[in-house]
Amino acid sequence: MTVGMVEKPKRKTRIQRANEQKILEAALEVFSRHGFRGSTIDQISDEAGMSKPNLLYYFKSKLDIHETLLSRLLTSWLDPLREFSAEGDPLQEILGYVTRKIEMARDYPRESRLFANEIIQGAPNIKAILEGEINDLIDEKAKVIANWMAEGRLKQADPKHLIFSIWATTQHYADFDVQVRLVLGDGINNEVEFEKTRAHLMQMFTSLLAVDAN
Repeated sequence: MTVGMVEKPKRKTRIQRANEQKILEAALEVFSRHGFRGSTIDQISDEAGMSKPNLLYYFKSKLDIHETLLSRLLTSWLDPLREFSAEGDPLQEILGYVTRKIEMARDYPRESRLFANEIIQGAPNIKAILEGEINDLIDEKAKVIANWMAEGRLKQADPKHLIFSIWATTQHYADFDVQVRLVLGDGINNEVEFEKTRAHLMQMFTSLLAVDAN
């Protein structure tokens, strides 16, 4: 290699990418079921259907796998909040955000439980992101909501607690799926039950925030 030149990282083959995805899919299942502390490399390799040495060729440790999953999760998890626009209709922006969050609870329940387990354990692997990027994003969107309320376009409420309430009422259906099924007899992956859930949340947040037209 010529002195001064930086060697480019080798491009991963299709098989390597497929194996990495298989490992991450298996780890998501294991972590969402047992949490980070209760999971082992052996469990993940068994779930992935590959040997432990083969798995460790792709990821150096359980922590490496966990951090990769969390990094991908946070990107998709925060996208709906990033899309929250100050230029839109206030109530429709919030209801749209609620809808996207309940859709994510339906479509990505394991990811939601992965995040919940991380938070319950004190957020050891994402604390810096919580204190930085996520906190900054919440501050930004809370200011947008506060401005709408100051302009009389929404009823008064605490913006940050409003965001927490949206998280609590949507992610509950993924994080406490077993309880939801015991009470309702079905989860929100059932189309009828999903629409009933969405309609209830729309009504609840509309009642909380909509300004009386009179």
